[in-house]
Amino acid sequence: MIAIFLGAPGVGKGTQAAAAAESQGWTHLSTGDLLRQEVAAGTDLGLKAKEYMDRGDLVPDNVMVGMVAARVESMENNEVLLLDGFPRTKAQAEALHAAAPEGSIRLAVCYTASDETLISRLLGRGRTDDTREVVEHRLAVYSETTEPLVAFYRDLGILCEVDAEREIKIIQSETIEIIRTGLASTNPQGANG
Repeated sequence: MIAIFLGAPGVGKGTQAAAAAESQGWTHLSTGDLLRQEVAAGTDLGLKAKEYMDRGDLVPDNVMVGMVAARVESMENNEVLLLDGFPRTKAQAEALHAAAPEGSIRLAVCYTASDETLISRLLGRGRTDDTREVVEHRLAVYSETTEPLVAFYRDLGILCEVDAEREIKIIQSETIEIIRTGLASTNPQGANG
């Protein structure tokens, strides 16, 4: 089963995915971490991605889709994959659904928080690419692309929204319960369109 974790930069989806995976024995796949590894290694993909990341722009679909599709296609039958940071556009979502094993995408968990909270969290991380100008641009880019993406998963009937302004432990309990409910579902939605 694949559970997609959605939300603006700084909303905590990576923290939630990592904690849920560790506590439940699930697999956390962070596309942000994958990209940063490629950048650090100086690969062709990393160098291409770095140009976009430094500006606060999204990495192009063809780069992201190829990387994630390869991982999704190699899933074990009983694996629970928490996909963090992908898809970020409707086109990426459609490509992911085409690549994923039929019936495997059962959930899209969307974390929400105010822009003020997100800016504060992002600037507090201390990353060199997290200047105020870049952070505000990243949030604007996310806002432009998020409505069609959220609507895509809402239309499939698999969207669950989570208020990320609360305590981490409360959000974590809710996240794990949502995923367990998805695992128990006998009628998965969102299979390949």
